[in-house]
Amino acid sequence: MFIRLSILSIWRVVDPIYYFMTRLQYVKTNDNKKAIFRVRLTKFKGNDVVLSDGTIIHKNDMLLKIHLHNVQLLKEMLKKEKHPLREIAIYKLVMSSMPFLAKYVKNHAEEQNIKGIVGITMINKGVKKLGFDSVFPKNPIYRWFKKISQLPIYMLSNSPFSIFKISKYQPVYLLMSKEKLLDKYDPNP
Repeated sequence: MFIRLSILSIWRVVDPIYYFMTRLQYVKTNDNKKAIFRVRLTKFKGNDVVLSDGTIIHKNDMLLKIHLHNVQLLKEMLKKEKHPLREIAIYKLVMSSMPFLAKYVKNHAEEQNIKGIVGITMINKGVKKLGFDSVFPKNPIYRWFKKISQLPIYMLSNSPFSIFKISKYQPVYLLMSKEKLLDKYDPNP
């Protein structure tokens, strides 16, 4: 527990720098608090993907890239002793933030050009229930880089940590079309 708290303290210092350098923006809730998502526009650089609703995401399509606010997420996870409770906490935080993400997309100045949302993670249980499609990145160098960059959050969210466990998890793109996001989560269609 001491190691996790120490890492969280360091992360709290580094996070504002990361936030500034990545041009992320917070998704706000109705009472102007920060939801679990931070986002920015991006152009998709992967291979063409056909989503479950039939939407085709092509290279260079504009997507809203979603990032979980890891400091906020880790604070919530440290309150939970058991691993399954942590997974449920993550799921609930993401689920409760999805309507605010839909509102953000709907009200964005580039809404007409946004084709969907994309994220990349190694923690992907329950994503189908949320409406996401999972796609493994094809480029092995990119997969390796993403696995290394996501290792700290994975290690902090799983206990006990083991090399065997980490070797079987791979980074995955989470994709959802804008239409599906708005159909499923927009409170004011």
